[in-house]
Amino acid sequence: MVTISLVFSIIIGLPLGVLLVITRTGTGNKRWTYRVLNIVINTIRSIPFIILLFALLPFTRVLVGTSMGVRGVIVPLVIFTAPYLARLMESALLEVDRGVIEAYQAMGIKPIQIVWHVMIREAKPSIILGVTIALIGLIGATAMAGLVGAGGLGDVAYRFGHVRYQPEVMYVTIVILVILIQLIQSLGNTMSAKAKKD
Repeated sequence: MVTISLVFSIIIGLPLGVLLVITRTGTGNKRWTYRVLNIVINTIRSIPFIILLFALLPFTRVLVGTSMGVRGVIVPLVIFTAPYLARLMESALLEVDRGVIEAYQAMGIKPIQIVWHVMIREAKPSIILGVTIALIGLIGATAMAGLVGAGGLGDVAYRFGHVRYQPEVMYVTIVILVILIQLIQSLGNTMSAKAKKD
């Protein structure tokens, strides 16, 4: 559930982040593209996942044939995570030194090559940290996925820890989640530091 959602979120979120940066400055169609993307991304990000999950039930049913289980929760998870990731990608790409970009532009390098070979390469440490943050947020969202029968640790904590009055199950789930998040963040920090050296 987390892996598939993260992969699709990166596939959608990274190009969206690049598009936000490319259309951020300029006039005409570029400016309108940025304004529309900005409004859509901000709108989706302002909706709590639990509300988005239920609001998207009919759309999810049409798209994947079901709104229940793991398959039924992936669509809302991707729609929830991709805009968040796009904002993190935009922030990471905006950190790239304008002087470096202008130097490549002066050499006549095509814009798509500048994006791929300069901006993304230079922003790689920040992009890795952004994906790490998005992954942690995604794990938090999956805790609510149990409400539509998708299972997961949140479902275990709710059904066994809360409903069946077994608080020890809830505490064990919390400990597992804390350890998992610590490991993911540490791995993300290590990979980002390694990318900085490269």
